[in-house]
Amino acid sequence: MHFVTFGMLTHEKENETTQLPDLERTGSENRHKLSALKSRMARSAKQSNFDPGKIKEEKEEHSIASDKTHDALVAKGRRTEKACKGEASVCNTDAAVSQASLTSPRKPRRAQLKVEYELKDGGTAVKQEDTWQPNNWRLQLANIREMRSTRDAPVDQMGAAKCFDTDAAPEVIRYQVLISLMLSSQTKDQVTAAAMQRLRAHGLTVANILNTDDDTLGKLIYPVGFWRTKVKYIKQSTAVIRQDYEGNIPSSVEGLVRLPGVGPKMAHLAMDIAWKQTSGIGVDTHVHRISNRLGWIRSPTKNPEETRRALEEWLPRDLWSEINWLLVGFGQQVCLPIGPLCVSCINRHCCPSAFKCSPSKRAKPASPLSPERSSSLGRDKSASPPQHAVKEEQSPASVSAPEHKAVTKDEDTRQCRLKEESQTVLLSPPVLRKRSKIKTNTS
Repeated sequence: MHFVTFGMLTHEKENETTQLPDLERTGSENRHKLSALKSRMARSAKQSNFDPGKIKEEKEEHSIASDKTHDALVAKGRRTEKACKGEASVCNTDAAVSQASLTSPRKPRRAQLKVEYELKDGGTAVKQEDTWQPNNWRLQLANIREMRSTRDAPVDQMGAAKCFDTDAAPEVIRYQVLISLMLSSQTKDQVTAAAMQRLRAHGLTVANILNTDDDTLGKLIYPVGFWRTKVKYIKQSTAVIRQDYEGNIPSSVEGLVRLPGVGPKMAHLAMDIAWKQTSGIGVDTHVHRISNRLGWIRSPTKNPEETRRALEEWLPRDLWSEINWLLVGFGQQVCLPIGPLCVSCINRHCCPSAFKCSPSKRAKPASPLSPERSSSLGRDKSASPPQHAVKEEQSPASVSAPEHKAVTKDEDTRQCRLKEESQTVLLSPPVLRKRSKIKTNTS
């Protein structure tokens, strides 16, 4: 079609350009007619009487008419020439485009469109790309729920959600939840629950804690980990709560984190337990360890805060409140920090870290860790988790120096006696004969 159109346009251009000499010839004929009219008028004027004014008017009318006709014809010719030039350029561009489209096989790329959806309130929401999710995470979560169905872990009986006074006022309950979370850092749930019981008996309110001196408060919370530092943090946070929040704990994560001794994990758990609001995932050492073992993190993380951000990227928000107590109890009973019980774990077939953290040597049949006895001892171990040696700080009521020296002296004498007894071993008669022969030969 482009080539046919180009031929038609070139034919029309030739026809229009041929009209230009005709126009010029017409203008010259008009000029000749005008001059002939002038000469005829002059001859008629000589032969008879004439009116010079009338002849002058006729002459002007004929000259004006001829000039207008000439100008109109010239303007029309110029417009036709310009139109021909424009159509010729258009034809050239169309031909170039058609030739390029025939020679180049590539098609122009389409611009990427942004897909949007209409919301009920009239706004628009942009469709987001699918985020990364670990393999088999739903199966692993269902298995952990099955293993945690009895809820007999220490966190279920002595966690922060079980240490407050249910009969107290709402603001007092929230304050007690915050104090229990502050005490639980680097401390076992059994020790935290005992300290909270002593504090509640003493009176765990904002006013009473501010009126309690540091020594008394230290004796009440001992032997929690870092009890001296926690005494200072509890007094400072309680003063901020009374001064800035009128005796009630802050109702936002930002406000909770500003309190001395309160981190992101405590803030998110306080929002969940005290305020019944899901603001984030409370990640402690158990959640951090198990998430990395199950492969729930795209790349291994180094601290609980990195694990929290990595989990919140893909884990549905309706599971944020449940995931903490599920994994904490699972870590206390089955997925232990040292020597996890992979044999008794249902996720041993879909866990990427199964049997990799267990001892390298296979346990003997009589050993409690053997596979033959693990199934029967799994519940006993879950009920009473192994006690690991934890270095605790010195008690406020320490032992006196003379008693301590006497105890150490008795221990030293007992150890020396055991060492001497271990060295005195009875020798058999053949061994004695050989030694006697060696002595005689050397002598």
